[in-house]
Amino acid sequence: MADEKTEKTSEKTEKKEKKPRDDAKKGRGRDNQEREKAKVVSTATLVAPRFIDKYKTVAIPALTKQFGYTNPNQVPRIQKIVVNMGLGAAVTNPKIIDSAVEELRAITGQKPIVTRSKKAIASFKLRAGLPIGAMVTLRKAKMWEFLDRFISIALPRMRDFRGVSRRAFDGKGNYTIGLKEQIIFPEIDYDRIDVIKGLNVSIVTSANTDEEGRALLQHMGMPFRAT
Repeated sequence: MADEKTEKTSEKTEKKEKKPRDDAKKGRGRDNQEREKAKVVSTATLVAPRFIDKYKTVAIPALTKQFGYTNPNQVPRIQKIVVNMGLGAAVTNPKIIDSAVEELRAITGQKPIVTRSKKAIASFKLRAGLPIGAMVTLRKAKMWEFLDRFISIALPRMRDFRGVSRRAFDGKGNYTIGLKEQIIFPEIDYDRIDVIKGLNVSIVTSANTDEEGRALLQHMGMPFRAT
């Protein structure tokens, strides 16, 4: 009788020990299933930005016809977009850098890097290595997605908007536009901003001339002024 009791108690203890392990395995299984679902639900990898299709179906044929390219590799393309926010006020108010980083993250969907001064300028009370801005470099899908929002939504929200300048090229087909207010982007919550900040958007292309770069952006929908 004693042996039977000991056997029963040992079986019960074994079952109790197995339950936590089984529960842990089930928990891991659920976590893996949720991760798999998240991968499937995410549209970032499944849906390509619409401006990629616009470049392939609209810009490439139009540029090939306009400039007479014989090789598809000759057609200019957008290589990257750099969004830069310079903050001279950060010399006296360092906290403005934190808000600039968060705003750039919301606008671009990518973590910015903090830019620092390279030289010390006594007249501006500037020391070397002092944070004075934030910058984001966008490539591939994020670049096309940002360009879509920038042209379709942000620029028309500018006050008294009549188009962007046709002359803001650097001689090599790269275009830079300066914005006075970050609030033209709908991702910015107007009630939470501490100060109005300006920023520069630089579109780097593979074009050899300004004419080719201007034509590329025009076919992508950039609203240039008539004159």
